[in-house]
Amino acid sequence: MHFLDILIFSLYMLAVIGIGFWFLLKNKGVDDYYVGGRKIGSWHIGLSVVATDVGGGFSIGLGGLGFIMGLAGSWMLFTGLVGAWLSAVILIPRIKAIEKFKKFYTFPQILGHFYNPRVALLAGLISGIGYLGFTSSQILAGAKLASATFVELDMQTALIIMGLIVIVYTAMGGIKAVIYTDTIQWIILMVGLIFVGIPVAYYSVGGIVAIREVLPPEFFSLTNISWQQIVYWVVTIIPIWFVGMTLYQRIYASRNKQQAQKAWIIAGFFEYPIMAFMGVILGLFARVAFEQGMFTELGYAPEEFMDEEKGLPLLLRTVLPVGLMGLMMAAYFSAIMSTADSCLMASSGNFLTDIFGRWIKVPESKKKFLLISQGFTVVLGVLALLLASVMPNVLELMLYSYAFMVSGLFVPVLGGLFLKKASPVAAFWAMLLGGGTTISLIVSQKELPLQLDANIFGISLSLLTFVMINAWYKYQK
Repeated sequence: MHFLDILIFSLYMLAVIGIGFWFLLKNKGVDDYYVGGRKIGSWHIGLSVVATDVGGGFSIGLGGLGFIMGLAGSWMLFTGLVGAWLSAVILIPRIKAIEKFKKFYTFPQILGHFYNPRVALLAGLISGIGYLGFTSSQILAGAKLASATFVELDMQTALIIMGLIVIVYTAMGGIKAVIYTDTIQWIILMVGLIFVGIPVAYYSVGGIVAIREVLPPEFFSLTNISWQQIVYWVVTIIPIWFVGMTLYQRIYASRNKQQAQKAWIIAGFFEYPIMAFMGVILGLFARVAFEQGMFTELGYAPEEFMDEEKGLPLLLRTVLPVGLMGLMMAAYFSAIMSTADSCLMASSGNFLTDIFGRWIKVPESKKKFLLISQGFTVVLGVLALLLASVMPNVLELMLYSYAFMVSGLFVPVLGGLFLKKASPVAAFWAMLLGGGTTISLIVSQKELPLQLDANIFGISLSLLTFVMINAWYKYQK
């Protein structure tokens, strides 16, 4: 990178960290730290939701999908649109109607309200561990972007740098810093991709004629995808909108029901079609550039193996002019941070409030409790960094984390929302068997029937368990 790009990048990141420090001074207690004082407007929430949900991890992951399969990879974020709008109509009105809502900080507290503290504890474990994995995926995404952008920077060093930035920024600022910086970061990223990244990349690879000469026709087809892949994304991504701790934090942070619903509509629209097609198109352009030999000087010659998730950052590094390169890299890094810090905040909230909070006596001083919260955030951030060092693939790690949470939590949430006095025992065993089955099948790496994903079997067993035990307890009464 040119010195000017490095300067712009450094100043941008220092500004973001400075915002975190500003909110460190402004936050008065845990209410500010975890739910932003419960009075944030719809546009800030909406852009923060899409920045968190898509963020850098899905940006890099989408680029990887465009690199290996073309436009059909956009279907992944179509499920994000469906999930966002369904939760706006179904979930938010029911959650906001709960009388104790204004005292909640976490998602498992909702399940504690529907069922009992034992169910809330298990939900806290599943959510906390799942978001720890998701934080790791974002740190890994940032490290891949850094190592592809700065050729002299090895992957391990990039991981440490990215991890430390995420940990320090998140521990300082809390959810207010996350949400307000998300808005600015997302606007910069969108404007940069639409008016700079895509046009410059399109011109650099030679336009539509060169693109069609290099890539096979299926790269331009929305049907270049298996039905198993579609089912996998549907059952993995749509339910996360009903069980995601980061999303509940933003529902809590919204001023009222209407503002929260509007925010979710905004988020869904930005996910699909805007971000979905921008991500895969840039990934597709990266594949063309790779096949044309544009990355040879960077150590990635045509017909040799290249990690598909490095295609997008390598493309931007190759084609963007001095100055804009630094700004775009800063925007991508901040997008990654917007997801990483949100997930780290979610995991911290789960471990502090839902798990250890059962035994830790809450200090009377709000400042002391805030310091304890920040301490949990730092410890969990270090654990996320260690996990990122042993996982090679961003999208794989993200979807594993999604699958673990969804297969355990989705069915009990629906039971709590739609059934009167559903059995806590049914919810507990549905979570335990659903999440446990998915993880066991993933770890075993056995080929499953019809090449379906492990999450499908986990959710199915969770549903079967919940229905049978709930019916048995009703019969007993």
